[in-house]
Amino acid sequence: MVSESKSPYLRAVLETIPAYKPGRKVVGPDGRSIKLSSNESPYGPLPSVREAIAHASADLNRYPDPGSTALVARLAGHLGVPEEHVALGAGSVGLLQQLLEAVGEAGVEVVYAWRSFEAYPLLAELSGVTSVRVPLKDETHDLEALLEAITDNTRMVLVCNPNNPTGTTVRERELVDFLDRVPDHVLVILDEAYREYVRDPKVPDGVALYANRPNVAVLRTFSKAYGLAAVRLGFLVGHPHVIGAVNKTLVPFAVNHLAQAAGIASLDAEEELLERVAVTVQERERVREALLASGWKVPPTEANFVWLRADEDTLDFAGACAAVGVSVRPFDGEGARVSIGTPQENDVFLSVATTYAKRR
Repeated sequence: MVSESKSPYLRAVLETIPAYKPGRKVVGPDGRSIKLSSNESPYGPLPSVREAIAHASADLNRYPDPGSTALVARLAGHLGVPEEHVALGAGSVGLLQQLLEAVGEAGVEVVYAWRSFEAYPLLAELSGVTSVRVPLKDETHDLEALLEAITDNTRMVLVCNPNNPTGTTVRERELVDFLDRVPDHVLVILDEAYREYVRDPKVPDGVALYANRPNVAVLRTFSKAYGLAAVRLGFLVGHPHVIGAVNKTLVPFAVNHLAQAAGIASLDAEEELLERVAVTVQERERVREALLASGWKVPPTEANFVWLRADEDTLDFAGACAAVGVSVRPFDGEGARVSIGTPQENDVFLSVATTYAKRR
């Protein structure tokens, strides 16, 4: 009899890969539940976006446009790039999986900073490539160390900017120098999931850097600032040879009809939407300043979250938050990532964090 825990027809690597753990939701003793664990926007889609989704739902019996033609054209115009330089996927995570499938072969290496986005190692191992993790330096990317980690076997380097979960950034001068020194046989992916929250003028816009670099592509999402996490919509900006390869690895109809409609409507309402982003940025600064004043170590952040260096107290702190109905994202032995919610939600979190800091 074949063991249920180990089947001969399943890949051996699956036994060593932990399942992705999404940010959890907790409920306090008074029934309060504040989810600050998944970097979601605290605000739902704008009314015009909801209306577009409702209108599109009338056609759910039909397959979506497989090429997402209207949304690709709208995005290209919005970004000022050719249409053939844009690919869509089921969230930026889906596009990352497509990219790894496009470069992945036996012996291939993918280099990225660590700690960074926790899906990187999971997707890398599933695609059969070897992960090369380069430790962060002062909570941000060590670009020199990333360059030193590149070998003849390296096919891809991931640069998460702002970095998840620390919120720190790589600035333009150092990033341009890095890109100019990466060998031509390596594809550099600038993961800019939180680009809309960036306010530091020295942090570059990847779309402005890729044009004369055939081995650079930019990954973004509608999940965060656009408040569309549930519909799974991301996009990649790159040169035609990269976009063509990514489109070949897309599961047919992976970008559904509602997502396409929501994406177009969100771009049409971007001015109104970015007003909400500005509120989140304002709250981000308020939360960080309060945490610093109470004694926490919190690096500067350009994302919609803050990173608290808690070391061995991390799980205990997460438990203290959960006890009052606030969920945060702990990384055992390192720290906790806390999303920026509404002002009221942030006040509840700050009350817990301030009290905890006094007894550390």
